[in-house]
Amino acid sequence: MLPSGEQIAIAHGDQRAVVTEVGATLRTYVRGGVSVIEGFAGDEVPRGAHGQLLYPWPNRMGDGPWAFSEREAHAPVDDVTNDTAIHGIVRWRPFRIEAVNQNRCVLSLLLHPTPGYPFLSEVAVAYHLGSLGLTVTTTVTNRDDVPIPFGVGFHPYLAVTTPTIEGAQLEVPARAYVAVNDRRLPTGEILPVAGNLLDFSQRKSLSGHELDVTYTELMRDDFGLATVSVIDAAGGAVELSMDRNFPYVQVFTGDTLERGRRRTAVAVEPMTCPPDALRSGKDIVVLEPGQHWAGSWRLRRSA
Repeated sequence: MLPSGEQIAIAHGDQRAVVTEVGATLRTYVRGGVSVIEGFAGDEVPRGAHGQLLYPWPNRMGDGPWAFSEREAHAPVDDVTNDTAIHGIVRWRPFRIEAVNQNRCVLSLLLHPTPGYPFLSEVAVAYHLGSLGLTVTTTVTNRDDVPIPFGVGFHPYLAVTTPTIEGAQLEVPARAYVAVNDRRLPTGEILPVAGNLLDFSQRKSLSGHELDVTYTELMRDDFGLATVSVIDAAGGAVELSMDRNFPYVQVFTGDTLERGRRRTAVAVEPMTCPPDALRSGKDIVVLEPGQHWAGSWRLRRSA
């Protein structure tokens, strides 16, 4: 028995990916023998949220109580340093494996009410390898008899072919970022990136930059996709594109991770809402009983 449960392998051409039963986590993704994400070994527990699904909230939430649909909640603090609740509650739960094909798998979880999230919901994640790369589609269904709020995020670390991200370049098509306090919780201000060291709207070097930033006001192409690119010093590039259901993206350079994982990859985290959204109500998704929501993002590596 592995710590992350059953390992689901899918393939398409020269692409290979492994998804785990626990957390519906993306453990590895490789194209042509080159890593697209920085993953983790089958006998490891993921550190730093590597490849994990963040639901029913991404990022951090404050330690105070909150309420919705006349139900009160109080999320348990698990980021002790900042006294916050981080990345939701499904990361360590076993999912049901619904379908596995050569290049696609689907996992789902019926999330029962808890003191931290007192609603009944179902979340399903489909991973699909194809000519466009790896597409990840999440569907949330309200199985409760009251309206429910939620947020969704993912935590892949985009890989480089060099030992660290020094010398790599980053491009984030964002006009603004979310200002935070010393607990990494929003102050309520959305500030422009123009003229700021946090401005990566044009490709520039990551050397000397320590990032743990929520970007927003994303610029999109004609298909509605916003694409973040990490270009390593050897010239290869990894792109993460997200649809309009993800109006925020967290970029984290891993400076606080354990030795051996520090600044070795760049976490690019598509998010439906900013930090602390269930308490603030900012850009949360609300579903009526029986309603569904779906959003997609995509990863690919170019030579």
